[in-house]
Amino acid sequence: MKSPARRGSYGVRSAPYVFLVPATVLFLLFFTLPIGYAVWLSLRKVRVSGLGLGSGAREEVWAGLENYTGALSDSELLNGALRVLGYGCVVVPVMLGLALLFALMLDSEKVRLASFTRLAIFLPYAVPGVVAALLWGFLYLPDVSPFYFVLDALGLPQPDLLDGGPLYLALSNIAVWGGTGFNMIVIYTALRAVPAEVYEAAKLDGAGPLQIALRIKIPMVAPSLVLTFFFSIIATLQVFNEPTTLKPLTNSVSTTWSPLMKVYQDAFGKGDIHAAAAQATLIALATLVLSFGFLRAANRRNRQEAVR
Repeated sequence: MKSPARRGSYGVRSAPYVFLVPATVLFLLFFTLPIGYAVWLSLRKVRVSGLGLGSGAREEVWAGLENYTGALSDSELLNGALRVLGYGCVVVPVMLGLALLFALMLDSEKVRLASFTRLAIFLPYAVPGVVAALLWGFLYLPDVSPFYFVLDALGLPQPDLLDGGPLYLALSNIAVWGGTGFNMIVIYTALRAVPAEVYEAAKLDGAGPLQIALRIKIPMVAPSLVLTFFFSIIATLQVFNEPTTLKPLTNSVSTTWSPLMKVYQDAFGKGDIHAAAAQATLIALATLVLSFGFLRAANRRNRQEAVR
């Protein structure tokens, strides 16, 4: 028979695992199992016999890697990936650059109304993506946008932001407007954690505000910049709300403009959930590889700097 002391120590050791049970169950039910089911669907296909009518005419069979080879050779999916790449080249640098700039400005000693300004910059992030896309979509439409009426009254040219090349800028503006505030809060929080003694020592050495920002603040918040860049890359690869919401407003956005839109169109437009599952799995793998590669490169650089 175990002594009370042993039973007490066993209970203390097992307590963390008991608290982890609810989170583990939810993780398995709503994350692991859906991913496993999607992978299972991607390895199967529907075989149609004859005209596809009657019982037994449509049968789900094993497909192996057929859906994956079809996805990798699908020109629409590849073109969507290239469009998202161009979109990300605009969104990520601009959004993180503005977030860093706003965070540095709010961390300045001379800033006024810091709480109100911080809330105003963060507030667009609280607006749902669909609502933000609708809001900006109507501001882009020449027939209803107040900006076009002002440009017309001033006799200035009225560019169509929903057609051709400007479409990338229009979509990027929505993402930058909504995501800058979140990234700014992450970087600003890291700046507030820097000890004040570091700044005081720099001032005693004759460093000005610009030198402190470039040589002290930005290097000190480098881990936060890596984190925000990581989140931004994932969000860029998963872009869906903005082009889908703007699609009814312009003919320049196709149903397969982004990879996720292609997955949605194949799954619910064409009814081919097996091909859509393969495409979704490839997108998830690409996101994992890019994220893991970037984090590994960032960690390697941090270790090299630590050695120096």
